[in-house]
Amino acid sequence: MEFISQVLALEPTFQVLDKEPIAPFAILLVVILAVPILFERLRLPGLVGLVFSGVVLGPSGWNLFQTESSVISLLSEIGLIYLIFVAGLEVDIEQFHRWKNRSLGFGGFTFFVSLLAGTLIGQVFNFSWLTSILIGSLFASYSLLAYPLINRLGVVSNQAVTVAIGAKIFTDVGALLILTLGVASAHDAGFNLAKLLTLSGWLTVYSVVVLVGFDWAGKEFFRRSGGDEGNQFLFVLLTVFLAAVGAQLIGVEKIIGAFLAGLAVNEVVGEGPVKEKVVFVGSVLFIPIFFVNLGLLIDLPAFINSTVTLRLTLFVVFGLIVSKFLAAWLTKLAYRYNWQETLTIWSLSVPQVGVTLAATLVGYRAGLLPPEVLNSVVVLMLVTSTLGPLITSRFAAGLTASVATEPTPVTIPEPSIEATDNDFTIVVPVYNPQTQQYLIELAALLARQADGKIIPLAIATAAAHMDAPQLEASLQRSERLLAKATAQSRVMGVEASPLLRIDDAFAQGISRAAREQKASLIVMGWGKRTGLRARLFGNVIDNVLWASHCPVAVTRLVESPKKIQRILVPLENLSSPALQPVQLAQILAEANQAQVTVLNVCDRRTSSSKIAARRAHLTSLVSKLSLPNPPEIQIIAHENIAQAILQSARLYDLVVLPFIRNRTSPGGLAISDVTTQLASQLTCSIVMLGEPQRTQTLALPTGVASTTATV
Repeated sequence: MEFISQVLALEPTFQVLDKEPIAPFAILLVVILAVPILFERLRLPGLVGLVFSGVVLGPSGWNLFQTESSVISLLSEIGLIYLIFVAGLEVDIEQFHRWKNRSLGFGGFTFFVSLLAGTLIGQVFNFSWLTSILIGSLFASYSLLAYPLINRLGVVSNQAVTVAIGAKIFTDVGALLILTLGVASAHDAGFNLAKLLTLSGWLTVYSVVVLVGFDWAGKEFFRRSGGDEGNQFLFVLLTVFLAAVGAQLIGVEKIIGAFLAGLAVNEVVGEGPVKEKVVFVGSVLFIPIFFVNLGLLIDLPAFINSTVTLRLTLFVVFGLIVSKFLAAWLTKLAYRYNWQETLTIWSLSVPQVGVTLAATLVGYRAGLLPPEVLNSVVVLMLVTSTLGPLITSRFAAGLTASVATEPTPVTIPEPSIEATDNDFTIVVPVYNPQTQQYLIELAALLARQADGKIIPLAIATAAAHMDAPQLEASLQRSERLLAKATAQSRVMGVEASPLLRIDDAFAQGISRAAREQKASLIVMGWGKRTGLRARLFGNVIDNVLWASHCPVAVTRLVESPKKIQRILVPLENLSSPALQPVQLAQILAEANQAQVTVLNVCDRRTSSSKIAARRAHLTSLVSKLSLPNPPEIQIIAHENIAQAILQSARLYDLVVLPFIRNRTSPGGLAISDVTTQLASQLTCSIVMLGEPQRTQTLALPTGVASTTATV
């Protein structure tokens, strides 16, 4: 009773807050910042916490927010459009083309089996045929929440995984088409064949205009914008909302336009910094607000007290999981996949987030879906977004060993750098005098072992006038840094060719100079992100990683590299492309007469026979590198990969990590990257090896075999 009295006493305060438009936004920011972190510590997806927050803050809880709030409604509407746009932007068209027939096959199985299952459930509960079919279409699509996990495990190139990724474009388009026709028929009581043909014609013309016109306009704008990422970012946002407005003008839902806009600019933005910024803005602000607003719509008392809703929820969750399994099983029969691949395909197709939630909300607002269906789909999202990635982590790891032998199309590497220049060239950007000495020492050790050279590089930021005082000061500072770096290199007995460059930006100058000098490797100091600007627009290292043609070693050295005696290389991805950190560690080890240990962490429940098989497989991969002093191989069974690596790293001077950039899934609330956690908690020296965005061969010194890495 005392608690209830306290809550009632807060009601006047709530009313005051509700009248201030800034107050709801401030509360939303607190929720978006704190709640996902709390739920992820509980091993639950952050989006579960956001929906739960909406229930607590909405009419079913404290009644702090109302569903009619103009501020929340506007932000949620933007989040809805953004969510579907990102779904279209994340469609991997290249993966779809690689195995087009099989992607269409699995897409057809999972779409029609799920459509049939959802329609039957709707009929069991005496919904209309239109509502039942719409429920079935909600089952048909899926979200690739586990993409960061399979990317980290290195199994994206597995044929079965590629098929599951490519099939998503078919299921998403099919689900949205059914939604479009359903909403059109619901709004127009006289909807007939003639109106259907008219709508289809307008939709076809509109789709061509968006897909072809926006694609052409985007390529032209990006070509003429001169690399201005701010203007490119604004152009992408403009295409989203123009497409949404255009969809409304022809009488279809705006999310159709948002999805088509995502497909249209998909190739234009590519896997670059502009895409990262576009996804970032949505995933940290607008899309989370959409999930909070979704929680506001849930009538918790009605859900708990209604046996019909509870029964419907059980049918919906069970029907979705079973129908996805049947589709995966049919795919297994059709294409002769093994059970490990089949269960991975199934787990990837289980999560229902992006298109499913957006279509549900649109159907609910159009009066096609009753509140009990909305509540059931929200529970379905909570269950599947948790269950899917867990199953993927269990079965996808078993695909690692078979990636190299999988009959997937072979990626032809670009000509090796050493084909045109036998020098092992390391570019070392110098800017911070406090970290410069260790950077030069590390680069010199690597270059000396490879009989190569280093290029200390200083970037002076360009000014409008070449005689500007600030440019002159920058040039003088750069010359002092280069003189010091050259002297350090000579002490180490390594050839140094200092380079001073005037450029518009540090990252562009580093990437361009490295390409001009035919660099084999770029060695940079650690740059920690600080402030909103760094998070929003990235930092120098981010942009160099996106743009560079060669690998980038990002270092945080706590002692002189000359003192390093024990090097640890943790590997999650047991495939040949993942061995470049081993190669880099081995070069440094030979320079210092040090020892390298390659560590792989497997699930705690892994049997001794499977551990032995992993050890044999990893030993075989390492042996192919023809290293003069093969590294030690360790396999550890542990329930937490990061904790296992942190415990092992206490005995080592240096940890070499692969720098894997997570590909954000729609909503940006997927599994966190182990590398990020390790980088923030390791106390010893760290080298993170970041690979370029396309196939590239790292030129290695004599005696160390090169490995083609596709990133």
